[in-house]
Amino acid sequence: MELVIGTKAWSTWSMRPWLVLKKTGAAFDETLIELRQENNLSADRILERSPSGLVPFFKDGAVAIGDSLAICEYLAERFPRAGLWPSDATARASARAAAAEMHSGFSSLRGECPMDLSAPVRAAELSEATGKDVRRIVALWGELLGRFGGPWLGGAEWGIGDAFFTPVASRFRTYGMKLSDFGDAGSAAQYGLRLLERPEFRAWEAGI
Repeated sequence: MELVIGTKAWSTWSMRPWLVLKKTGAAFDETLIELRQENNLSADRILERSPSGLVPFFKDGAVAIGDSLAICEYLAERFPRAGLWPSDATARASARAAAAEMHSGFSSLRGECPMDLSAPVRAAELSEATGKDVRRIVALWGELLGRFGGPWLGGAEWGIGDAFFTPVASRFRTYGMKLSDFGDAGSAAQYGLRLLERPEFRAWEAGI
């Protein structure tokens, strides 16, 4: 298996399937392409590996996938014992919905507060749209943690839903966001800290 990824400090979409692959325990080859290089060098290098010109890109024999969520879904089927989705049908559907919402939404947060794991912690003044995104994430985390008992979004086992929100937790850290300002009673902030303490994330961050 090979996973083509972008710069680890910046590439949130690369991080997600990388974390999930780490959780499976399976061996894989990591191909790192540094982003934001001059003279379209990054784009040219990505195109050599990824027909879409985007990262991440995943290959497993004849299987070739260029979407982070699709990669994770494939890995959940390929490694059923890894527990990447909750075994309970209701929890599984809720975790899938949360991952899909992250996959397609929160554009203001992503644009205004890009992930940069190498940047120092700093306070940020957020627009109304980004504040709305943060409030929605806080509410979503609190709802799922309360409903399924935590410590992860689908219950006892860390999985794909958690991987999808790990870059968000890093943004909250980098931009010095106090989640209590966005309706958190404590569970969301604690969950965000747990995400950043996972061995998979620590391994990713160590590679910056």
